[in-house]
Amino acid sequence: MNLERELPTPTTAVLRPRGRLTMAAATTLKTAIDGTVADGHHLVVVDLGETEFLDSSGLGALVGGLRVARAAGGDLRLARVGTQVRTVLELTTMDRVLTPHVTVDDAFAAG
Repeated sequence: MNLERELPTPTTAVLRPRGRLTMAAATTLKTAIDGTVADGHHLVVVDLGETEFLDSSGLGALVGGLRVARAAGGDLRLARVGTQVRTVLELTTMDRVLTPHVTVDDAFAAG
């Protein structure tokens, strides 16, 4: 998995994991979310448009990141969720907590 980070404002961030978000990559994503929030970017959007696969470890990284962001007074939101990732979210009912948004802008605008 490759991971790109964009900081559109002093308090927001977009993380773009590319490839497979599995046990091997989950720690990298969780560390990136934790560091981003610690740097003051409390509203984090994870753009999953180029994430082709998500397993339970990847989902755990997202949930852990959500906890960290909310503890800092922010939020973690998902954008551009593909079919496989959406299926995992729906089967685990995590789509109720990590609501998928169509675009990154939609995710930032959601309140």
